[in-house]
Amino acid sequence: MPAAKFDVLGLGNAIVDVIAPVDDDFVINAKLRKGAMQLVDEAAAQALYDAMGATTIVSGGSAANTIAGLASFGGKGAFIGKVRDDEAGRAFAHDIKATGVHFSTPASQDGPSTARCLVLVTPDGQRTMNTYLGACQNLTIADIDAADVAASQILYLEGYLWDPPAAKRAFVEAARIAHDAGRQVALTLSDVFCVDRYQQEFQDLIRDGVVDILFANESELHALYQTSDFASALAALRQENILAAVTRSEKGAVVVKGAVTYEVAAAPIGTLVDTTGAGDLFAAGFLTGYTRQQPLDRCARLGALAASEIIQHFGARPETGLAGLAEQSDYLHAL
Repeated sequence: MPAAKFDVLGLGNAIVDVIAPVDDDFVINAKLRKGAMQLVDEAAAQALYDAMGATTIVSGGSAANTIAGLASFGGKGAFIGKVRDDEAGRAFAHDIKATGVHFSTPASQDGPSTARCLVLVTPDGQRTMNTYLGACQNLTIADIDAADVAASQILYLEGYLWDPPAAKRAFVEAARIAHDAGRQVALTLSDVFCVDRYQQEFQDLIRDGVVDILFANESELHALYQTSDFASALAALRQENILAAVTRSEKGAVVVKGAVTYEVAAAPIGTLVDTTGAGDLFAAGFLTGYTRQQPLDRCARLGALAASEIIQHFGARPETGLAGLAEQSDYLHAL
């Protein structure tokens, strides 16, 4: 197999995040499900934006956040995602390239505007996300750079891509290209309500061998196996022929590979500000370690360290170089 050009290539929705602190009453009055992600149309997105007050605008998107985090660790990352040639789209392209990530997907010249996610952050750090997919829905198989996919150690896919039909087909084709080149495919389940929509289809992707590595949080795992008992969900996961990493917020993370289980504690933090991107950055740290052939428990600790950085500020892209943070971390050196 030829040497990899990229450690990880992410395929996902290219989104600009619009973040605002709100109180719980704002979420209730807007008739939103706290802590969930819902899809909204452009009119609903505009109405919510108008009500949000002061906002912070940063580039986001689940897989894009993961690849940006990988680059912050010093990894070689690439990203495929669709934007419109508009102000937000140009900002997204600039931001991800500035992290050192390879991004060359052609922007749409017409059609819906660049996607945006309106993120409402309550005082407990929980985020309620309202996503207008916009130009993301124009991602097709034609946007898949087969050479880049084949030249990446790991193809990383986000569950949110399972919503737009054309993107779903691109998802499947990219996985085929990766496996034909002898590479591995990773999937993040993205959101519990995403799993609720596609529970059987996600199980089929795992059992049909489309997915080699799975990322999920505790709630997503419960939804995948339709049980409220974590031990039962973990037992079901052990039966799958995959590597899986499950995050559990302040309880740390669990890594499963067949009958072998690793448990790691959460990395310590100062103040919890915003949980947006915690799972994305956990995957960034984990994949950084994994592509460097590090032990699975250290991979999980790298993930936990990255997640701890992201939840202490607004936005889902690192504000501190993660490679330097890892070098100085007592949490990592305790291994």
